[in-house]
Amino acid sequence: MNKVILMGRLTRDPEIRYSAGENATAVARYTLAVDRRFRRDGENTADFIGCVAFGRSAEFAEKYFRQGLKIVVTGRIQTGSYTNRDGQKVYTTDVVVEDQEFAESKAASMANSGEGAYHQPAAAPSARPEPSAAVGDGFMNIPDGIDEELPFN
Repeated sequence: MNKVILMGRLTRDPEIRYSAGENATAVARYTLAVDRRFRRDGENTADFIGCVAFGRSAEFAEKYFRQGLKIVVTGRIQTGSYTNRDGQKVYTTDVVVEDQEFAESKAASMANSGEGAYHQPAAAPSARPEPSAAVGDGFMNIPDGIDEELPFN
Protein backbone atom coordinates (compact mmCIF):
# COMPACT_ATOMS: atom_id res chain seq x y z
CA MET A 1 0.00 0.00 0.00
CA ASN A 2 1.33 3.45 -0.92
CA LYS A 3 -0.43 6.06 1.27
CA VAL A 4 0.98 9.28 2.71
CA ILE A 5 -0.57 11.78 5.13
CA LEU A 6 1.32 15.03 5.76
CA MET A 7 0.62 18.20 7.70
CA GLY A 8 2.86 21.18 7.23
CA ARG A 9 3.27 24.73 6.00
CA LEU A 10 3.83 25.84 2.43
CA THR A 11 7.36 27.13 1.93
CA ARG A 12 6.21 29.40 -0.94
CA ASP A 13 3.19 29.95 -3.18
CA PRO A 14 2.41 26.95 -5.42
CA GLU A 15 3.94 26.94 -8.90
CA ILE A 16 1.23 26.35 -11.51
CA ARG A 17 1.69 25.13 -15.07
CA TYR A 18 -0.66 23.73 -17.66
CA SER A 19 0.00 20.63 -19.73
CA ALA A 20 0.25 21.01 -23.49
CA GLY A 21 -2.42 19.68 -25.81
CA GLU A 22 -6.10 19.98 -26.51
CA ASN A 23 -7.25 19.26 -22.96
CA ALA A 24 -4.77 21.30 -20.91
CA THR A 25 -4.56 20.07 -17.32
CA ALA A 26 -3.39 22.24 -14.42
CA VAL A 27 -0.32 20.97 -12.55
CA ALA A 28 0.60 22.55 -9.20
CA ARG A 29 3.90 21.97 -7.44
CA TYR A 30 4.58 23.05 -3.90
CA THR A 31 6.83 22.16 -0.99
CA LEU A 32 5.60 21.43 2.53
CA ALA A 33 7.76 22.04 5.58
CA VAL A 34 6.77 19.17 7.88
CA ASP A 35 8.01 19.38 11.48
CA ARG A 36 9.83 16.37 12.81
CA ARG A 37 8.40 14.77 15.91
CA PHE A 38 11.69 14.60 17.81
CA ARG A 39 14.64 16.97 17.65
CA ARG A 40 18.32 16.14 17.91
CA ASP A 41 21.11 18.66 18.29
CA GLY A 42 22.55 19.78 14.98
CA GLU A 43 19.72 18.38 12.83
CA ASN A 44 17.00 20.14 10.92
CA THR A 45 13.69 20.32 12.73
CA ALA A 46 11.64 19.93 9.53
CA ASP A 47 11.62 17.94 6.33
CA PHE A 48 10.84 19.69 3.06
CA ILE A 49 8.62 17.48 0.94
CA GLY A 50 7.71 18.15 -2.67
CA CYS A 51 4.06 17.72 -3.64
CA VAL A 52 2.35 17.73 -7.03
CA ALA A 53 -1.39 18.14 -7.63
CA PHE A 54 -3.30 17.77 -10.90
CA GLY A 55 -6.55 19.08 -12.35
CA ARG A 56 -9.07 20.60 -9.96
CA SER A 57 -6.76 20.06 -6.99
CA ALA A 58 -4.08 22.10 -8.77
CA GLU A 59 -6.56 24.87 -9.57
CA PHE A 60 -7.68 24.90 -5.91
CA ALA A 61 -4.05 25.20 -4.78
CA GLU A 62 -3.47 28.07 -7.21
CA LYS A 63 -6.52 29.95 -5.95
CA TYR A 64 -6.28 29.42 -2.17
CA PHE A 65 -2.81 28.27 -1.11
CA ARG A 66 -0.18 30.83 -0.09
CA GLN A 67 3.23 30.70 1.58
CA GLY A 68 3.00 29.89 5.30
CA LEU A 69 -0.46 28.29 5.09
CA LYS A 70 -0.84 25.10 7.14
CA ILE A 71 -2.43 22.28 5.15
CA VAL A 72 -3.04 18.53 5.31
CA VAL A 73 -2.24 16.44 2.25
CA THR A 74 -3.03 12.80 1.53
CA GLY A 75 -1.60 11.04 -1.46
CA ARG A 76 0.99 8.57 -2.65
CA ILE A 77 4.77 8.64 -3.07
CA GLN A 78 6.03 8.59 -6.62
CA THR A 79 9.68 8.21 -7.55
CA GLY A 80 11.29 8.98 -10.86
CA SER A 81 14.53 9.98 -12.52
CA TYR A 82 15.88 12.08 -15.36
CA THR A 83 19.23 13.02 -16.83
CA ASN A 84 20.20 16.65 -16.24
CA ARG A 85 22.12 18.93 -18.61
CA ASP A 86 25.43 17.73 -17.18
CA GLY A 87 24.58 14.14 -18.08
CA GLN A 88 24.06 13.11 -14.46
CA LYS A 89 21.10 10.97 -13.44
CA VAL A 90 18.87 12.76 -10.91
CA TYR A 91 16.39 10.83 -8.76
CA THR A 92 13.14 12.45 -7.64
CA THR A 93 10.59 11.70 -4.94
CA ASP A 94 7.24 13.54 -4.83
CA VAL A 95 3.90 13.12 -3.12
CA VAL A 96 1.13 12.93 -5.72
CA VAL A 97 -1.78 14.71 -4.04
CA GLU A 98 -5.08 12.85 -3.82
CA ASP A 99 -6.68 15.17 -1.25
CA GLN A 100 -5.67 18.47 0.31
CA GLU A 101 -7.35 20.67 2.88
CA PHE A 102 -6.78 23.54 5.27
CA ALA A 103 -5.36 22.60 8.67
CA GLU A 104 -6.27 25.82 10.47
CA SER A 105 -8.80 28.60 10.30
CA LYS A 106 -8.20 31.67 8.18
CA ALA A 107 -7.81 33.81 11.31
CA ALA A 108 -5.21 31.45 12.79
CA SER A 109 -3.38 31.38 9.48
CA MET A 110 -3.29 35.18 9.36
CA ALA A 111 -2.06 35.33 12.96
CA ASN A 112 0.76 32.85 12.24
CA SER A 113 1.83 34.66 9.08
CA GLY A 114 1.72 38.08 10.77
CA GLU A 115 -0.83 39.44 8.30
CA GLY A 116 -3.72 39.80 10.70
CA ALA A 117 -4.44 41.29 14.06
CA TYR A 118 -5.97 38.14 15.53
CA HIS A 119 -5.56 37.61 19.24
CA GLN A 120 -7.37 35.16 21.50
CA PRO A 121 -7.95 36.95 24.82
CA ALA A 122 -6.97 35.02 27.94
CA ALA A 123 -9.77 34.00 30.28
CA ALA A 124 -9.78 35.17 33.87
CA PRO A 125 -8.37 32.45 36.18
CA SER A 126 -11.69 31.82 37.93
CA ALA A 127 -13.85 32.21 34.82
CA ARG A 128 -14.78 29.23 32.70
CA PRO A 129 -13.55 29.73 29.09
CA GLU A 130 -16.29 29.99 26.48
CA PRO A 131 -15.92 29.33 22.75
CA SER A 132 -15.99 32.55 20.76
CA ALA A 133 -18.29 33.18 17.84
CA ALA A 134 -17.43 31.98 14.37
CA VAL A 135 -14.61 33.98 12.78
CA GLY A 136 -16.44 34.34 9.47
CA ASP A 137 -15.10 31.22 7.82
CA GLY A 138 -17.45 28.83 9.64
CA PHE A 139 -14.93 27.74 12.30
CA MET A 140 -15.42 28.34 16.00
CA ASN A 141 -12.40 29.20 18.11
CA ILE A 142 -11.89 26.85 21.06
CA PRO A 143 -10.05 28.55 23.93
CA ASP A 144 -7.12 27.02 25.79
CA GLY A 145 -7.94 25.09 28.95
CA ILE A 146 -11.13 23.44 27.68
CA ASP A 147 -9.44 20.16 26.64
CA GLU A 148 -10.77 18.16 29.58
CA GLU A 149 -14.36 18.89 28.50
CA LEU A 150 -13.95 17.61 24.94
CA PRO A 151 -15.07 14.03 24.22
CA PHE A 152 -11.72 13.15 22.59
CA ASN A 153 -7.99 13.73 23.12
